[in-house]
Amino acid sequence: MHEAEVYRAIVEAATSRRPVALATVLRTRGSVPRHAGSKMIIDPERGLIGTIGGGCGEADVIDAARAVLRDGGARIVRVELTDAVDSWSPAVCGGVMEILIEPVVE
Repeated sequence: MHEAEVYRAIVEAATSRRPVALATVLRTRGSVPRHAGSKMIIDPERGLIGTIGGGCGEADVIDAARAVLRDGGARIVRVELTDAVDSWSPAVCGGVMEILIEPVVE
């Protein structure tokens, strides 16, 4: 997915006066699924546009985005992808990502 789709989703949401949240990978350390600058829109009405990596980490970001949309303030979420290697979790990349989640309103 290209970032242009994320930007189009922001414009469409603003035009429709529909609040969405923008998640942006700020920093990474170790092995992670997406690089700094990767973006994802969390749109309560239309779902996700883009990705910051999928799995449990993305689920945590989606939960935090709901709170951002409810409360109106931005926040930074730390996503640790460092589960034990012998676990069955899909979150065993071995790295850490810091994600900025901010509300996008008209």
